[in-house]
Amino acid sequence: MALNKLKFNSINVTPAASKAIRFNSSANGLETASAGGNLIKIASTTASSSSSVSFTSGIDSTYKEYIFFFNNLHPSESAKFQVNFSIDGGSNYNVAKTTTAIQIYHNETNDSDTGFTYSSGGDLAQGTGAAQIGQGATTGNDESLAGVLHLFDPSNTTFVKHFIADTISTNSSYAYRRLHAGYGNTTSAINAVQFSQSAGNIDSGTITMYGVL
Repeated sequence: MALNKLKFNSINVTPAASKAIRFNSSANGLETASAGGNLIKIASTTASSSSSVSFTSGIDSTYKEYIFFFNNLHPSESAKFQVNFSIDGGSNYNVAKTTTAIQIYHNETNDSDTGFTYSSGGDLAQGTGAAQIGQGATTGNDESLAGVLHLFDPSNTTFVKHFIADTISTNSSYAYRRLHAGYGNTTSAINAVQFSQSAGNIDSGTITMYGVL
């Protein structure tokens, strides 16, 4: 099999931001196109003694995946960090969900106090309540929660709506990592997402929503 070499200056494609080079539809030339996998920032909210943080716009058929990043969420009470979904623009957050969760922990002062467990109290079986995606930080001044949630194809009207979450929190002298996954059992489009604590407020921190090209 012979290798063909491109001569110097034989590629003449105008560069464009966030674009990649690919063969054209005839496979006899090159063109620019979407690079794929780009994150497009849609919205960011900074919590301030907030009972909840909601995203009620920008979730539509534009993107097949939405990612929410949590940065330094500090609670007013030690409680679970949770998410729920809406199909009516945020009037009701009560989509039925089936979820599964595992939890890993490690004590900073006692190296032998570790664990890797299934969180039977944190899963749902066709439950309409919020999904507990984070163990939650305690209220020390230096304690917080960070992580990410992926919501897949929320505007699809054929399939259920899958999501996965990965969070890490400082809980007293423990590092808690929680891996949570499930689906919203609806074929209606999900168009709003709400984050909250199972008790108390989110005192501070930011949640940012991106679309994935």
